[in-house]
Amino acid sequence: MKKTPFVTKEQLEEIVKKYPTPFHLYDEKGIRENARKVNAAFAWNKGFKEYFAVKATPNPYLLKILKEEGCGTDCSSLTELMMSDACGFSGHEIMFSSNATPPEDFQMAGKLGAIINLDDFTHIDYVEKVLGKLPETMCCRYNTGGNFELSNGIMDTPGESKYGFTRSQLTEGFKKMMEKGVKHFGLHAFLASNTKTNEYYPALARILFKTAVELKEE
Repeated sequence: MKKTPFVTKEQLEEIVKKYPTPFHLYDEKGIRENARKVNAAFAWNKGFKEYFAVKATPNPYLLKILKEEGCGTDCSSLTELMMSDACGFSGHEIMFSSNATPPEDFQMAGKLGAIINLDDFTHIDYVEKVLGKLPETMCCRYNTGGNFELSNGIMDTPGESKYGFTRSQLTEGFKKMMEKGVKHFGLHAFLASNTKTNEYYPALARILFKTAVELKEE
């Protein structure tokens, strides 16, 4: 795909006359168009929401643009939760995924009503202790273990990661959370880094949907 810069060399030369370098220059029109394309592509899925990783570009102006386009935020720290709150995000507009998490981070996530994505089986009791009780909606990170390879040879090794629930821990964890009042469950997985191929996403979706059906039956 041919990529065309949204600004010309001549325009940049004029901009630097007014604004000292270094600076970041963002394409608001392009950001909005891409957000709308993503939302349109998944419009068949009622309730779909795209969550933008705040750590990728922790800029409140960009977060406000994405909120206007119907996106949520994906947070991994107290600061990112605070930034989301300041930009008007709340409740299930926020996902919180973190590891080695201080109690105040979970407290803020609970205060905002964010969807908490647990990174470890032991976090079930930890979050319950910090918040007093588990929210009715919880999410868990699934680590499939072993190697993850696509047909084009791109591979990662989730089995070497220390994060996520094993398959048996998912079953045990979901049952445990049900007993503690959780009613809605989400699944999350991160099986390969820096993958540009389109094959990754259908492969990941297949694993998650298959696992969701198995968990429902169990």
